[in-house]
Amino acid sequence: TNLCPSSSPKDLKTQTDRALKIYHEGLKEPTEAEGVTPEQVRKYKYLSALKDRNEALYYHLLVENFMEMAPIIYTPTVGWACANYAANYQRPRGMYFSANDKGQMDTMVYNWVCDDVDAIVVTDGSRILGLGDLGIGGLNISIGKLDLYVGAAGFHPGRVLPCVIDVGTNNEALLNNSDYLGLRQPRLSGEEYVELLDEFVQAVMQRWPRAILQFEDFSTDNAIKLLERYRFHHNMFNDDIQGTAATALSGIYGALRVQKKKPKDIKELKFVICGAGSAGMGVTDFLCKAMTSHGLPIDAARKMFYVVDADGLVTHARTNLEPNVQNFARNEVSLEGMPLKEVVKLVQPQVLLGLTGFGGLFTEEVLKEFGRHHERPILFPMSNPTHKMECTAEEGQIACGGRAIFASGSPQEDVTMPDGRIIASSQSNNMYVFPGLALGAKLVDSQMVSDGMLMAAAQAVPELLTESDLKEGRVYPSLKNIRMISTKVAARVMMCADQESLTSISPGTGTGKRLLALRNLLRSHDESQLEEYIKRRMYQPQYEDIVYMPPGIME
Repeated sequence: TNLCPSSSPKDLKTQTDRALKIYHEGLKEPTEAEGVTPEQVRKYKYLSALKDRNEALYYHLLVENFMEMAPIIYTPTVGWACANYAANYQRPRGMYFSANDKGQMDTMVYNWVCDDVDAIVVTDGSRILGLGDLGIGGLNISIGKLDLYVGAAGFHPGRVLPCVIDVGTNNEALLNNSDYLGLRQPRLSGEEYVELLDEFVQAVMQRWPRAILQFEDFSTDNAIKLLERYRFHHNMFNDDIQGTAATALSGIYGALRVQKKKPKDIKELKFVICGAGSAGMGVTDFLCKAMTSHGLPIDAARKMFYVVDADGLVTHARTNLEPNVQNFARNEVSLEGMPLKEVVKLVQPQVLLGLTGFGGLFTEEVLKEFGRHHERPILFPMSNPTHKMECTAEEGQIACGGRAIFASGSPQEDVTMPDGRIIASSQSNNMYVFPGLALGAKLVDSQMVSDGMLMAAAQAVPELLTESDLKEGRVYPSLKNIRMISTKVAARVMMCADQESLTSISPGTGTGKRLLALRNLLRSHDESQLEEYIKRRMYQPQYEDIVYMPPGIME
């Protein structure tokens, strides 16, 4: 039915043996290397069980306690849940598609009981957070992401669809694990893989043509290729590439506000970007586009970036570069492979940004060199989960003398310096952008998610920083007001979509009349009224009255 894993054991003996093993031995406790604590796992399990039995209460708790619970239902704790998916599997929470379903997906989508779906998140499990190939366990990423859609942006929980596409796994540990629930075969690749993804996209968008489709945690090579394949034809986006890029840009704009500068001053910043994967290059390309939007020519903008990967500084001395990396390769071929510390010493960047998934990459020596050249260096170790971060907030501030404007991918506590000063830590988390981005694109039935819409989202977030935030050095507003943030982002995204003529207006239908009224509201440029409209469309988790009807009525 594709409502449970296709490779899950069907015979009673196998299921009995597995149940007895867990009964006698219990489930594995998280290790320090996994970056989560037993307490975080306990909370995750409790919230998952609560969601099963009382959905309204679960989402009410999430909305009211978003800052505390978001790291439990999503990163970093969800990484552990993905890695231990089989051991913790209780019941299906989404749809499973596999390589064995080729040719059947257009009918399989009707196994989902909901005729109305507003948002779909799909992964193939190939690059889960910084943990790598977790196969079918990636479904928990889709589930967690959509919980954030509900909590942060007010999507209705009955109108979201988490999906995983099981194309096999190259993770030997999973292939050799008798409890693994996914296909026990190497991952599909090449045309066979693309054809399967084409079939999936066609199937879900044919049944739910007005849904927003988000791709999540695909491997670098496939993420970029699939984004370019679908983004101009469907209302879809890739959060790892586009969401991370917009969030990073938002943080840079916030850092400029801390320095009492304007967004246009991004043109003056030099960046050292660590990580040439889909996220790293997506951020680099988007920051470059932001510079050009403020008037800097494209060639001059590209020269402001120095990309460092596992082999050192990337230059045109390499002949096998992907096109998105080649655009930012340095012309100074004599610098090929220069180590990170030497790059920082040579370039003296205002911004050091990491998206490598390599914990501890920003060593004390690198950080001290970075902090030596500017009064308020901008330090963004954006990898997650926590143990994959390039440095901690404490490491960064101690090395930079407490002067760094800091934001990280996973949450970090504020840092107390030896002299007693408390230095702010911000979290550069995509949830500042993707819930509102998805909500805005959905509410106007956008034909696509354009770069302009992403830019509008990035510019909206730092406008919500308070004077107190700026004084403390925070580059993102508090997540306590996440729905206010999502509302602001959604409004800007909707206005941009209308300006770019991307909204879908179909006169003569009830939906069309609503959209025509919305278009009039958009073109009135009354942002406060538009925000009120958005708030009215948000799901509010509460107990609804049950209306009693005698037998026979409406049966």
